[in-house]
Amino acid sequence: MREIRVIGDPVLRTPAEPVTEFDRDLRRLIDEMMETMYAADGVGLAAPQIGVSRTLFVYDAAGRKGHVVNPELTVDDAEEVLDEEGCLSVPGRDTGKPLYERTPRAAGVTVSGFDRLGRPVRVKARGLLSRCFQHEVDHLRGMLFVDRLPKDAARRVLLRTP
Repeated sequence: MREIRVIGDPVLRTPAEPVTEFDRDLRRLIDEMMETMYAADGVGLAAPQIGVSRTLFVYDAAGRKGHVVNPELTVDDAEEVLDEEGCLSVPGRDTGKPLYERTPRAAGVTVSGFDRLGRPVRVKARGLLSRCFQHEVDHLRGMLFVDRLPKDAARRVLLRTP
């Protein structure tokens, strides 16, 4: 299990580097990320959230679980959906639990990339899974969900973080 980095850590604001080797270390990292995500009661976790600057995320949302290495995100349905969203890297100062805010996301996306062995994967998503994929890809680009919020909502969240 790994420590989850929180807002203020520079790794969360730095775009991640592509994975170039599909080896035993990558498979171990994916397993550790899944373990860390489950221990934190998350539905997704990107490698930068554990201090690893690699383009990789894991997920378990809406009855689907897996991982995507070097993901590419395509918006299939750009209709904006507002729903509650939180982040393991944006905990409340008092509770240590993720802070939630209604966050705009596209209704439907497709993520393409590779699995732990370098085989191509492609997953179409709507609802929570779509939101999860967009959230995790943002992490790989050095963004947090608060960056997608209106200024007043972002300020509300940031005032409650450590």
